[in-house]
Amino acid sequence: MQDAITPQPISLIKGRGSATRLAHRFERDEREPFDDGWATDAEEATRLTTTWTWEEAKSAISRNTSPDIGFDRSINPYRGCEHGCSYCYARPSHSYLGLSPGLDFETRLIAKRGLAERLRHELASPRYQPGLMALGTITDAYQPLDRELRLTREVLQVLHDCHHPMAVVTRSEEHTSELQSPMFIS
Repeated sequence: MQDAITPQPISLIKGRGSATRLAHRFERDEREPFDDGWATDAEEATRLTTTWTWEEAKSAISRNTSPDIGFDRSINPYRGCEHGCSYCYARPSHSYLGLSPGLDFETRLIAKRGLAERLRHELASPRYQPGLMALGTITDAYQPLDRELRLTREVLQVLHDCHHPMAVVTRSEEHTSELQSPMFIS
């Protein structure tokens, strides 16, 4: 069996956190890129672009029972993260989707359709007991894709309307001023 690491030219990965498309632990097949002569430009053939797809939100709230984490519920509008931090602990989660925790984690994103409606429904349940809700714990809720889809803004609006306690985890500096607005300070 050959090495499962596929190195990419540095010009194609500039700004990415990973330089390889590692085979994930559940992968049975291995792919290796090669020039078949169809591309007009070698760099164009392998340029890394970010793509995204929808996933229906089955539930909005994820729960954990870890005693060393200060919250027991969280919401993640996306799977994968375009920021592509090399140190991200969430990268292995892409393996469960049949994708690479390397470059696929930051170039093949999944957005959760209907997340705000699902959250509103779950919060309205008579059995639901409020507690600190952490937003963006497995991937950054304010990644560049959110400029277009605005899923994070919709979730924040639902939490605000329900007077629900929340915390946001983000590395995006451009949205920290939004969280200081009067809407979120009450």
